[in-house]
Amino acid sequence: MLPFSQFDPAGQLRHLITLDGLTSDQIRGLIERAQHFLRAPGVEPARSHELAGITVANLFNEPSTRTRSSFELAARRLGADVLNIEIQLSSRVKGETVLDTIYTLQSMAVDVFVIRDAEPGVGQFVAEHVQDHVSVLSAGEAHLSHPTQGLLDALTILQYKGGFRDLVIAVIGDVRHSRVARSAYQVFSALEVGELRIVAPDALMPEPSEMPGAVRFNSLEAGIAHADVVMTLRVQKERMAEAAIPDPHDYHAAWGLTRARLKLARPEAIVMHPGPVNRDIEIASDVADGPHSVIRQQVTNGVAVRMAVLETVIANRRQRQGLR
Repeated sequence: MLPFSQFDPAGQLRHLITLDGLTSDQIRGLIERAQHFLRAPGVEPARSHELAGITVANLFNEPSTRTRSSFELAARRLGADVLNIEIQLSSRVKGETVLDTIYTLQSMAVDVFVIRDAEPGVGQFVAEHVQDHVSVLSAGEAHLSHPTQGLLDALTILQYKGGFRDLVIAVIGDVRHSRVARSAYQVFSALEVGELRIVAPDALMPEPSEMPGAVRFNSLEAGIAHADVVMTLRVQKERMAEAAIPDPHDYHAAWGLTRARLKLARPEAIVMHPGPVNRDIEIASDVADGPHSVIRQQVTNGVAVRMAVLETVIANRRQRQGLR
């Protein structure tokens, strides 16, 4: 059996489970395409019929607001039929296997599965068993990967900074348990940022073998000094033993991004957060809502990026089938 690949035999993207293995050109191509779907506030959102006749199923086994809503809006604005499956209300709670669920929906002519699951490997496992015309997109995999988040973060930085090569990017907080941090590492490494920093207390720092090349700091102040981009992360309580969950007050006192601490970064630094934001824990409210924050633009960019990914995998499928 051939090893799993996200790409079809022609080297075109078929699945998106991880950003690991995507080239700089492939990443830039998706970001460039996403920019075509952006509109000014108050202007009617971009729409097309590129996914007319296509059915997209969203299967979320973990809570989500931004990712699920933006995948649904992205698919609908491209003309797709959209099916949202509540895993808690599906037959999986009766003992049906993941593959039986997938095969049932595949029999209803689902073309794209968007999957978020707390268990590692589910997205790839599904991708290895679907029919040749079907694509699988990760909407977040355990603590390992969140590829569309990585792409929208890169798009946001490009909008505000114009490039990547000379930037200092600091990712701070619960890096150990964060799929966002891992996808950020993958995308920023591929785009060859000037310096990527991971900034965390020792208990929340990833293993030494992870994220080679990133500069590690266990001091918040040192980690954000002269940074161009400061990305804060939520404490992933759901992935910790109860005894390991930091006290919110103590965590904010030592690791919260405040206005005073942000002054250590460059004057024109931008502040990012993948959401949901725990205000006055990992980030102060006046920073989250302040002039340096681009958090809401990240949300806007999420829809555009997911439109670009959906359009790309379906265009590649049609090319394989000789329909275009």
